[in-house]
Order: sequence, then structure tokens, then C-alpha cells
Amino acid sequence: MSNPSDKSSSHKSLIPVQTIVLGGITWAVLAFLFFMLFSYTPPGTERPQWYVYGTYIFEQVAYLAASLLCLRNWRSPQIVSGRGVWLGIGLGMLFYFIGNLLFGYWEIFLGLEPDVSLGDLFFIATYIALGWGMILAVKSKRLSLVWWQWGIVGAIAIIGSALAVWINTLPVTAAELMPKHQNIAQIIVQQASPTTKPAPKAPPVQPSPVPKPSPSPKPTPSPEAAATAKAAPPAWIMALDEQLKPLAAPISLFYVVSDICLLILATMLLLAFWGGRFAQSWRVIAAAALSLYIADMWFKWAEKQPNYESGSLPEVFWVFSGVLFAIGAALEYDTSSRSRRPAGRRRG
Repeated sequence: MSNPSDKSSSHKSLIPVQTIVLGGITWAVLAFLFFMLFSYTPPGTERPQWYVYGTYIFEQVAYLAASLLCLRNWRSPQIVSGRGVWLGIGLGMLFYFIGNLLFGYWEIFLGLEPDVSLGDLFFIATYIALGWGMILAVKSKRLSLVWWQWGIVGAIAIIGSALAVWINTLPVTAAELMPKHQNIAQIIVQQASPTTKPAPKAPPVQPSPVPKPSPSPKPTPSPEAAATAKAAPPAWIMALDEQLKPLAAPISLFYVVSDICLLILATMLLLAFWGGRFAQSWRVIAAAALSLYIADMWFKWAEKQPNYESGSLPEVFWVFSGVLFAIGAALEYDTSSRSRRPAGRRRG
């Protein structure tokens, strides 16, 4: 009769944890080099489309891998931290993947920059599922922190909240308050023009006959310009954007509060699992939540700046977050599998 542990060990050997960790680190390093080398564009120019596609590919692969690995933990009865924990985290990664896919369709193929899109519905579900999974992880640990650990949690909460409030209360820049066709010099000239004396009119000059120029041929668009031209968005998408606009402020507030809550939960998990058998995986999960907080706070600050374009270097932390969730799930699966000693090898 075959031992049930043989099936679990053979299933585990299909994807060795060393391969997953090495692949995740490699993917994160490649993403960092890609963002660092190609994110800069000269002033007045837009980032090329191939770069925008590349940023989405790096993010989507990381979050899809994280969702699959977390859901693998959910399906395994050997997971010590609880299957519900990884169901919540896995659904959060899957919802982020779907939301980012929809947001990329809005941005790349339709050329829209809406305040709220269908992707935000899945981003909201991401925070709910992640929060649920991390709360279950805290409950499974039967959290009992000492006074100095609670002090660290409180300090992180205060610093994270203060940073989020400061970013979200930044005033709108002067460049955004002015129309796009004006600048400060033009406004000053327009304000001073009524007080200045108009110059005397010159006597009219009789026009001399000028030969009519032949019409020049219209320039034909290049193949690259034709390829990057975006079709007009469908009417239902434009109508949906108008209906979702009033939800921009409450959804933005929800993101801020959720980022702070995830940061606090990550700190509590980091302190609760510190030094234990499963400390390594939960340190990585805490770093993943911190990376998500950094990327979100950067985006909140950057979108208030004039001429903002997605794909800046700090946005690589979104890739880091997905990679770290994937690595954390793989480490948890490996540790849980090795912690169960086969019944036939027990001493007795």
C-alpha cells in the first residue's frame, strides 16, 4: 500500500521551492532594470507604447504566479497557517490581476485616463480579500505581543497614516490650475494689456499681386503612427466613465485606509511570526504588503503632478509586491510539507 506522504512529496517536487524563489528574484531584477533603463523620457515626450506594454507584462506575470501559488496553498491540507488564509491572499492576487487587465485596456487600447474604471471594482475586492486573509493569519497565531512590539505597531501606524494624509491633502499645483494654452507670462501680459497705450496704426499698404501657390501634398502618416493610433472608445464606456466619476473621492479614501490597514497587519504578522519556524515566509509576505503600500503612496503623489504618465521607476514596487507574495506562498508550502513527518518513520 502506498504511503499518502509519497503523493504529497511527488506533488511538491513538480515545482521545487528553489526554482520558484530563484525565478521570482530574477523576474524582480529584470523588472527593476527595465524600469530603470527605459522609464526616463525627455521633457515634452511621451513614453513609447512598447515600454507601457512591458510594465504591464511584468506586473501581470508576477500577480498571476502569486495567485496560482497562493491558491495551491489553499488546496493543500498540510498548510499549517490555515487554508482560509491563503484563499484570501490568493483571491486578492487574482482580483488584482483582473483589475490591472481591465485598467490596461482602458489606458492602452482606449487611450483613456478615467478617475474610476471597471478595474477599480476588482482593486477594491483585492484589498478586501487580502485584509481578510491577513486577519485570519493574525488570529491563527493567537497574537500576544509585548509592550515594545505594540509600540512598533503604533509607530508604523502613525507614520504610515501621516504620510498617507499628507500626500492626499497636497494642494493642486499651479500648472494644473491654469489652462493648458496659457502660462504665467501670458497671464501677466493679458492683465497688463488694458493699461498700456495701443500703438498707432500704420497706413494701409496696397497688396501686390502674388501668384497662388500650388497645394502641397498632405503628409501620409508613418506606419508607427498608424499602429499607435487609438480607436474611439465605445459609447457605453464613455457613459460608464461618466457614471463612475462621482465615486472617485470615496474610492480614493478607501484605498488610503486599506493601505494603512494592510501595513499595520503586515507589521503585526512580522512581529508575531518573528523567530518561529514559519518566520521566513511571513517576513516575505510583510515585505510584499510594504511594497504594495510604497507603490500606492507613490501613485497618489505622482497623479497630483502635471503631465503624469504611468511607468515611473517607483512603480516597480507593484512588481516587487506580486513577486514577494509568490515567494512567500512557495516558502510556506515547502515549510508546511517538510514539517509533517511521515507516519512510517516515527520512533516508537
